[in-house]
Amino acid sequence: MPADRPVALDEYPIHQAPLSMKHLVSGDRNAYDRCIFHVFDHAGRAVLILGLGVYPNAGVIDAYATLRLGDELLAVRASDALTDDRMNLSVGPLSITVDVPLQRLTLRCAPDADDPHGLSYDITWTAEFPAVWEPHHIQRRGDRLMLEGRRFVQAGNVTGTIRAKGEEFTLTAGEWTGTRDRSWGVRPIPGEEGGRAAEEYRPDGFHWLWIPVRFADRFVMVIAQEDADGHRTLNEAVQVFPEGSGRADVQLGWPHSEIRYRPGTRHPESATVHLTDPSRKPLELGVEILNSSPLAVGAGYPPASDWQHGTWQGRGWSDRRVYDLSHPAAHPMAAFGVTDHSARFTLDGRTGHGIFEHGSFGRHDPSGFADYSSVAP
Repeated sequence: MPADRPVALDEYPIHQAPLSMKHLVSGDRNAYDRCIFHVFDHAGRAVLILGLGVYPNAGVIDAYATLRLGDELLAVRASDALTDDRMNLSVGPLSITVDVPLQRLTLRCAPDADDPHGLSYDITWTAEFPAVWEPHHIQRRGDRLMLEGRRFVQAGNVTGTIRAKGEEFTLTAGEWTGTRDRSWGVRPIPGEEGGRAAEEYRPDGFHWLWIPVRFADRFVMVIAQEDADGHRTLNEAVQVFPEGSGRADVQLGWPHSEIRYRPGTRHPESATVHLTDPSRKPLELGVEILNSSPLAVGAGYPPASDWQHGTWQGRGWSDRRVYDLSHPAAHPMAAFGVTDHSARFTLDGRTGHGIFEHGSFGRHDPSGFADYSSVAP
């Protein structure tokens, strides 16, 4: 084995600890650093979700892309051994290029030579609003730290091309929206025994909303995480204006949601999120669901059964699949994961577009769900 040597990033004065940038301060195997992008049209026809992550203490880099079209979900996934070149954000056919940090990125998925109808894309993602920090996210199970994340979120426009199933979608700024989230810290990856914490501190329920919305003149971010009894463990509601507008971020109070579910499910069809401006004026963020993409199908989020982020698949692994979403029974575990819904939003006379990310599992008293089997009447 070669001796440990400096890496390219060590040339820059960016160190946060007396270590090479090759090494993390934490030895936790669950350490991660990754991103997610949402690209969707305003008519609700297509939802592209893609991301890339590195897991330094597991030695893994992986990426994914899923495209929801009608009742089908096209997925591309790739995984490989992590190298010291951390500025190379590519694995297999998937790549992300940071053209101008926090302003412009290029997203690519190379076509499959064996399947001309498979998913490919070449997209320029351009920020329209400054990136904004999300609340520091901490979850414990008993005394054990399960998740600690630092995140920022941003909204912008997308241009370029998506190709799939013999169709070509031309992305235009007025008809498509792009949002993204960057996070890093500690987050569970498969392969570790839960031990006492998993046995003695089983959650009764979990309720999650993550809502980035792009309007023409502002970006709104709403986050709410609640326990089974409705106790709020993460909370955010903020309004952000374009760079150079001279307008400071505006907090919008303590969000309360009214979600209207499809009968017999926990699938949201519409919602109202109640906000409050600094003068105590009530504001209503209206939500109309356009399209839906479950992250546990194709995208590698738990409880996906075929592949999850951070798992070692061997060197040079890649995979393409098409999932049938026409019947929920085909993917029974998807309901116990988070689903990203593209949506049309209204706020104070404005219309915008964004993502209504929703997860509700187990008991949630404010929603009237008694246990894991409960659904809307």
